[in-house]
Amino acid sequence: MECVFCAVVADSAAAHVVHRDDRTVAFLDRRPLFPGHTLVVPAVHLETLADLPVDLLEPFFAVVQRVAKAMEGALGAAGSFVAANNRISQSVPHLHVHVVPRNPKDGLRGFFWPRTCYRDDAEAAEVAARLRSALAG
Repeated sequence: MECVFCAVVADSAAAHVVHRDDRTVAFLDRRPLFPGHTLVVPAVHLETLADLPVDLLEPFFAVVQRVAKAMEGALGAAGSFVAANNRISQSVPHLHVHVVPRNPKDGLRGFFWPRTCYRDDAEAAEVAARLRSALAG
């Protein structure tokens, strides 16, 4: 079975990509906690954070950091939640870091993650375009 995140990296699966370089791809989660919820993945298939080579730590987490910062300007978020699961609760066995825009009293409590959906593909495309623009600036 092909890894869905590897398919996104290879551009053979549909995704709203907000960042792409030779080592990292960032794209909107299909079932976001809040609009703009982004997954950052290494371009190579690695299952867990422990598998990420030391020479990829800085470039990978630099993208995570840039996405978190972009959410504040592009989406008006007051901050962000950044998290990664390792095997347990990892829905796709490919390292991915969740970067979720946050605001005071947004309803997210502890580890209760009430997933939602974008209204339609146009809404997701618009959110992705705003993040891409902020990342490019």
